[in-house]
Amino acid sequence: MRERLEYALVWPWVKLLGMLPRPLARALGIAFGLAIYTVHARLRKVGLRNLALAFPEMSVNERRRLLRGEFISLGRQLAEVCLFPRYTRENVSQVVVYEGFENFERAYARGKGVLFLTGHIGAWELSAFAHSLQGHPLSIVMRSLDNPYVDGLLQRYRTMHGNRTVDKDDFVRGLLSAMRAGETAGILMDTNMTPPQGVFVDFFGVPACTASGLARIALRTDAEVVPGFTVWDSKLRKYILHFLPPVELVRSSNNEADIVANTAKFTSVIEGIVRRYPEQWLWVHRRWKTRPPGEAALY
Repeated sequence: MRERLEYALVWPWVKLLGMLPRPLARALGIAFGLAIYTVHARLRKVGLRNLALAFPEMSVNERRRLLRGEFISLGRQLAEVCLFPRYTRENVSQVVVYEGFENFERAYARGKGVLFLTGHIGAWELSAFAHSLQGHPLSIVMRSLDNPYVDGLLQRYRTMHGNRTVDKDDFVRGLLSAMRAGETAGILMDTNMTPPQGVFVDFFGVPACTASGLARIALRTDAEVVPGFTVWDSKLRKYILHFLPPVELVRSSNNEADIVANTAKFTSVIEGIVRRYPEQWLWVHRRWKTRPPGEAALY
């Protein structure tokens, strides 16, 4: 009953934002994001703790500014998701443009599959959606939402133009099949994990338990790992989908060591993007929750 009620509350707002002119929808989405920032003390506390871990030299006021920027970014993305049904191949360039598309194009032409390395920065939901509109659908590794009705709504929006979702708890088989078929799959690998699915690598100089599945799949299939991030550009008033050059894999006679080394390389790429656009990353996630044995909790 509660889940149906939640859905009944969410759906009218999704429809409303989706019907409004884009600037107004974005403004309302941002207003909603800032309202959450104002009232949700627990999220502010987690966000400020993460920012202190990542930027110990930064002033408290600057950390607060970045955290407020994150909620602006989240609110803007909310509006974009609601507007998905109105976006077409002909008009999506008004919303998001490519930079470095040749990096994806060359990797895809190899025919061994592309692993789209990304994270919770900017408009990650728009990344796969816009790419599918341009004729490049992909498999998206996602964790289902707790509310099945809201999850079903989001799944419909994500898969409007050929994308398919792969459950995070059972993604290996699906991704191996996709790579063997020369397809593309996107993985958000900047969330806290637990062993054995996660290995500890540095993120902003602090050990973070990080998903190792991307490294395992890449080493096993020889697929290209292409970083891709969709970030808001305030000058263009658009999003830019940046494709970076493929990450060169570490290969040695020690497969487990290679998994850790490559996971560290992938995490370093994400850290570089977060440092470049710190106000657009998901600071309210407890990224360093899992600690190495013997270490004290950070939250």
